[in-house]
Amino acid sequence: MEQKEPLLSFEFADSNDKINPLTFQNPLRVITAHKIEDVLPSFQLVQEAVEIGYYAAGFLSYESAPAFDPAFRVKSGSSMPLLWFGIFSEPKHEYLNSTGDFTTSEWKPSITMDTYDQAINYIKQCIESGDTYQTNYTIRLHSKFNGDGLAFYNRLKKAQSSHYCAYIHTGEQSILSASPELFFHFHNGKITTRPMKGTVKRGASHEEDTANANWLYHSEKDRAENVMIVDLLRNDLGMIAESGTVTVDKLFEIEQYPTVHQMTSTISAQVSETASLVDIFKALFPCGSITGAPKISTMNIIAELENEPREVYCGAIGYITPNKEALFNVPIRTVLIDHRSGDAVYGVGGGITWDSTSIGEYHEILAKAKVLEESPVEFDLLESLLLDNGQYFLLEEHLKRMGNSAGYFGVNYDAKKIKKNLNDFSYENNSGLVKVRLLLARNGEVTIEGQPITQQGAAVEVVLAGEAVDKSNPFLYHKTTNREVYTKFQKQMPSEAFDVLLWNQDGELTEFTNGNVVLEINGKLWTPPLSSGLLAGTYRDRLIKTGEIYEKTLTLADLKMATKIFFINSVRKWREVHLL
Repeated sequence: MEQKEPLLSFEFADSNDKINPLTFQNPLRVITAHKIEDVLPSFQLVQEAVEIGYYAAGFLSYESAPAFDPAFRVKSGSSMPLLWFGIFSEPKHEYLNSTGDFTTSEWKPSITMDTYDQAINYIKQCIESGDTYQTNYTIRLHSKFNGDGLAFYNRLKKAQSSHYCAYIHTGEQSILSASPELFFHFHNGKITTRPMKGTVKRGASHEEDTANANWLYHSEKDRAENVMIVDLLRNDLGMIAESGTVTVDKLFEIEQYPTVHQMTSTISAQVSETASLVDIFKALFPCGSITGAPKISTMNIIAELENEPREVYCGAIGYITPNKEALFNVPIRTVLIDHRSGDAVYGVGGGITWDSTSIGEYHEILAKAKVLEESPVEFDLLESLLLDNGQYFLLEEHLKRMGNSAGYFGVNYDAKKIKKNLNDFSYENNSGLVKVRLLLARNGEVTIEGQPITQQGAAVEVVLAGEAVDKSNPFLYHKTTNREVYTKFQKQMPSEAFDVLLWNQDGELTEFTNGNVVLEINGKLWTPPLSSGLLAGTYRDRLIKTGEIYEKTLTLADLKMATKIFFINSVRKWREVHLL
């Protein structure tokens, strides 16, 4: 049963990037505005409530913009409040959890690819004629929702790992915002904004991911896009700032999220003592990162091209405290659910410049919408090490690989702590051969397990996988306890088989489920490259560096040419195998 009373939860980062959970319930009053002429008087009531010691929490829709500047043009037809704020005595410092379930139907775009292409071409014409330098063009994805909105929010939040998440349930509607973007933070007379412009999808491997992030950092298109918005926000802040205090604190920072890398810049200023919260919104709203520049003429283009109102998407969600601190996000990565109809809407878009291409921007949209389908998987990082009479084999290589994966997944990694735990374990297990299982949890907790290694016999049989693996799956490139892709094949292999040889959608050999593969062809030893979709085995890397084996793409046909097949890993080292 969906809750009827308003319930609001914020998980916003403070100035030190520490998440401060606040939950608001049982409002003393709810202030809403459905007409443009009612927005400023309603906002004034919100400000008055804060001035006498209450908290205010809620949102403004994008379509409330003309209240702050009549020159702003927006789409008509929104049924959502333009302004909605609850007034509260005080919040609870707690997270909201849910044990409920939910379902969504397929998310379908509101426009066709042809219409999208026409819109991009029209924006380029407007750029050519000087009406805009950059336009943030967005579309909607629609779905049918059934179940617990809070449960969906918690999944989105985990999938996105954002710093400005919010759940707002008004009774009839729920807003699930997993936004990574700060609109502004106002505290003790200082205001900070952090516009987000520039996106690239995450790579599957550590190497590909690092390359993608570096590409974004050096991308002339994305830098131009970002600096346009920085200039716009500097100008906006200048309307409320004390003279000479507007500062660009950070430029072109790359932030990492589960599905994308984003480029951000940080601008701050000291606000004039006479400026009110309404004055701040008059200067800044809507955020330039989700309009484009120049703001007025670009918003005209948006209103003409977009076929639906944005509503809370691209508006502002946040709270104001009695000590005049205000913290608002830009509601991107945000789902709006109407519980009366079961309709769910997700807005997504990007900044269009002269260098933009329809296909490139559409791929960026798909990357940003991926969060809707992501089901977060709980896992630990894993390394299997050989302990030989108290000495670890390839220890530094294992720790480097774990450190790279920790950076990729955002896992707390303390090399000194891990080494100490390993040394303590080796001190107590200093004789014989032991397979050591090193586990690292997301919070940095270390677990070490060990088991004696039995002598291996002669060559054993392996089988070829009955279907391909998807080489874009990140878990092929990182060793974790999420071994679903491997256990599926292990369950299917016959009892007499030692392991399963995997191959990808391009017909390229990749690896075994527990080790790397080496083929002897014409007297030379070959192993597949990482780009085929496999784990960078530490023993494999050592053999490549010493020139004992070589990398090249191997296909299923190469199996017939191989005179020998080897299974290798850092625990068992070499083992010859035969294909059943």
